[in-house]
Amino acid sequence: MILHIKNMVCHRCRMAVEQILQQLQLHPVAVTLGEAVIEEKTLSSKKAEALRTALSEIGFELMDDKKSKLMEQIRKFIIETVHYSEEPSRLNFSQLLARHTGHDYSYLSKLFSEVEGITIEQYLIRQKIEKVKELLAYDELPLSQIAFDLGYSSTAHLSAQFKKMTGLTPTQFKQLGTHSRKSLDDLGGLG
Repeated sequence: MILHIKNMVCHRCRMAVEQILQQLQLHPVAVTLGEAVIEEKTLSSKKAEALRTALSEIGFELMDDKKSKLMEQIRKFIIETVHYSEEPSRLNFSQLLARHTGHDYSYLSKLFSEVEGITIEQYLIRQKIEKVKELLAYDELPLSQIAFDLGYSSTAHLSAQFKKMTGLTPTQFKQLGTHSRKSLDDLGGLG
């Protein structure tokens, strides 16, 4: 059985969900961002409610409807693409997302805006800026490499977008050294 879980945005989230499943004597086969596959074919209403409650206590939500599952699929794809992808994709992001979800991008865009209160593009930019902050804090890559890795057309484009989102240039951010980063699950719109 596949469980769809909202707000799983990092690898620690996966571990937390796996632990909850085991505590409830469920048998996880695989736990990924936004999903858990368990051996059980069905859940009793009592077990499902216990799972809902346990997940809710740590900020997750067991999802039932198709739109919620699709929203989580979009968020998961964006987070994985920006934060965990090994190689930058040179393909158009909207085409990648449409292909990944099996839905027309205009439908995805409209749904995401209605639910999150921001566009997919804005959400993607927020994720990219947080990744830039992370990479600047590590101070291992030049800005030109960061721009290339995150699919920016130029270092100037990245710098302009970074300043627009943070109020600082990448250089100023690096010099401050405070590295005020946000949790990935705090980057959404309304929720």
